[in-house]
Amino acid sequence: MAKIFRSFRNVVFLGWLSFALVSTTIAAGLWAIQMATTVVTMTANAAATAVAHRKQLARAVAKTKAKARLRRAIVDVPFAGAGAIFYFEKQDYREWKEQNPGGTREQYACEVAALTAEVVDEVLQDLPEIMRPAPETVLGYVPECNAEIEPQEN
Repeated sequence: MAKIFRSFRNVVFLGWLSFALVSTTIAAGLWAIQMATTVVTMTANAAATAVAHRKQLARAVAKTKAKARLRRAIVDVPFAGAGAIFYFEKQDYREWKEQNPGGTREQYACEVAALTAEVVDEVLQDLPEIMRPAPETVLGYVPECNAEIEPQEN
């Protein structure tokens, strides 16, 4: 009878050990799958962040180009410069119109005025303080847009 009891105890122990090893293996497998999913998620977030950074960088480049265009406009005001400014402005309006097919000239003018106001402030900050006019003086020349005419967001 003692021999049967020891055999039964060994069988129960081996059954319990087998169950513990199998459940640990399954838990480790699930943990590995969870970690792989976390890595994939983090990689996707990193890619999305990179895309957002590229968009911010593109906006900064566009703003720098607008700043350069404003400087050229200030320097190139003689007769030929006026024609060039008209041509560039017409091209910019065509590009804007392609992106905003339902937009009006007033909306375009408001959007350009808002961007120009941002850039003018930066250009004024680059001037020596003795030559720098008050921002209110310069921004007084920028037309105000009605609340009804808002630039369209894409």
